[in-house]
Amino acid sequence: MPAHRPAAVLFDRDGTLVEDVPYNADPGRVRPVPGARRALDRLRRAGIPVGVVTNQSGIAGGLLTPDALEDVNRRVEELLGPFAVWAVCPHGEEDRCACRKPAPGLVLHAAAVLGVDARDCVVVGDIGRDVEAARAAGARGILVPTPITLPEEVAAAPEVAADLAAAVDLILRPVPAETARADTEEPA
Repeated sequence: MPAHRPAAVLFDRDGTLVEDVPYNADPGRVRPVPGARRALDRLRRAGIPVGVVTNQSGIAGGLLTPDALEDVNRRVEELLGPFAVWAVCPHGEEDRCACRKPAPGLVLHAAAVLGVDARDCVVVGDIGRDVEAARAAGARGILVPTPITLPEEVAAAPEVAADLAAAVDLILRPVPAETARADTEEPA
């Protein structure tokens, strides 16, 4: 878990960056959550790559085609700016794949594409699966709860932010010198 400026910040898409429209195949229905563009641009200006890690089981279930997903993701970029990486799990729960959150596969893949260590990444999401995927990959997880976030997910999250702006504040917050020293010291 990074105690310094992260190598990348990876966001869940639905419910975190854009309003959650289940199995959305219509780019016209993409609506950014309040403050999403501003939060992403703060990270971009700080020189931190941003990416998306998203479960899209609608593909496995036949509710969404890969082309429709690509159209929706293109619209997300039109509204929120470019992402350095998109990592998408097209599998269903029953597939038991290594990429579907809470498994670490999407986070590990995104980090590899960016050429960074997953342990130097931050994952921001709206449900416990996002935080669990971060933890499983050795990354830092920040939960931004929404009305669908379960109380136990909030209680279990290592860090919770009220919104994306607050999450970016946590990410960009300077690390106190004594914390940075403690994180870099070798164990006895």
